[in-house]
Amino acid sequence: MKEFLSLIRWQNLLIVILTMTLMRYAIIEPLISKVGVILLQGSGEEIPMTLQFPWYDFVILVAAIVFITAGGYVINDYFDIKTDLINRGKVIVGTKIPRRKAMMWHSVLNIMGVIAGFYISWRAGYFWFGTLFLIVSGLLYFYSASYKRQFLIGNLIISILTAMVPLLVVLFEWSALYQYYSVNAIRVPEINFLFYWVGGFALFAFLTTLTREIIKDIEDFEGDMTFGRNTIPVIIGIPASKIVAAGISLITIVLLYLVWHLFLNDKITLIYISSAILIPFLYVLYRLTVRSNKKQMHSASNIMKIIMLAGVLYPVLVKAILTWNLF
Repeated sequence: MKEFLSLIRWQNLLIVILTMTLMRYAIIEPLISKVGVILLQGSGEEIPMTLQFPWYDFVILVAAIVFITAGGYVINDYFDIKTDLINRGKVIVGTKIPRRKAMMWHSVLNIMGVIAGFYISWRAGYFWFGTLFLIVSGLLYFYSASYKRQFLIGNLIISILTAMVPLLVVLFEWSALYQYYSVNAIRVPEINFLFYWVGGFALFAFLTTLTREIIKDIEDFEGDMTFGRNTIPVIIGIPASKIVAAGISLITIVLLYLVWHLFLNDKITLIYISSAILIPFLYVLYRLTVRSNKKQMHSASNIMKIIMLAGVLYPVLVKAILTWNLF
């Protein structure tokens, strides 16, 4: 069991669950509660909007993403045995878990994820949404089998798929809100702003994931070079790759403060961004601008995890600000 949990990266799966849960209950729910709506069968007074996507359907949505993500980790380790032996010095597939059993788990997890995805799409009234889960499952397979060996393509695929996690939450909730209030309310309130809010988190997830993927490629340069992988460091070199990663980091920082200045402008968020995100980013930038060995790049990669976690946890602060009007 311990080997299996390591294989599916259980800590990362918990982050996926946390991300989706906070998007729903700490971002979407408090935001729509600020929107008034008059129901046809009501008293004629405005009442706050409430979540309409059932919680048990939301659990299935989360499970679908978790299953497919876990399957992606399994197939990634399956195809990375040789390079991981050089880059990590150890592997799970082929030693603690037989290759055939790993492929079995990959198939089982993906089938469960895709079935759950189509089921929840049918429940939401948009059966074709299920194709998204099928496409993601396929992309994760071909990423491990081929795309991650190609220049930039693999990095972009993982970054886009990471950004899709919060977007799927708002997609299903928005659909449920529109279906319910278009029938039961005098008029349908404007709720497209939900996509802007969640889209901001998705963009942050995309940029930070892309930065970390490049840093990981720098860290894994030796193994990738040995087996002819066309990663960014292999093609343009480690110094140039560090410049690219540093550039994306700076863009992320600038965008964070720009969004704060234009749309938020509250002191609590400013303090949070500066302490929980900017300071760790400065360490990463330092590692990217000085001569760093493999161990130090691994440290920078771990710091990127902290930055990403800070982004995931920011909705808790948003909920507190909206609930107690701490603007």
